[in-house]
Amino acid sequence: MDIVFIKQLQVDTVIGVYDWEKAITQSLFLDLALTADQRSAAATDDIKLTLDYAVIAEKVTALITAAPIELIETVAERVAQLLLSEFATTKVEVTVSKPGAVKQAQTVGVHIVRSRS
Repeated sequence: MDIVFIKQLQVDTVIGVYDWEKAITQSLFLDLALTADQRSAAATDDIKLTLDYAVIAEKVTALITAAPIELIETVAERVAQLLLSEFATTKVEVTVSKPGAVKQAQTVGVHIVRSRS
């Protein structure tokens, strides 16, 4: 199966459990991988037969910025549910990174894999 991906999608949003985090905007970086057969799109050169990166990025950004979220685990799960429900994919991998969350680390994050039931 083929994989359509977006790497390092930057989303600036209110994220965090601490009071000071709820008063600021922070950057999250997402890596998304969507499993879908791309042969028809490649054969016809038709964007309607593939997963449109721009639409995916727009919907994911809108979801994450719609309301404050405390945990990046929640972000990852909601993004995975969105991708599986709104796009022609059978499996998704979502990585959410939050740079600066731990002073001694370049970034921290979570990586989840979800499939259609």
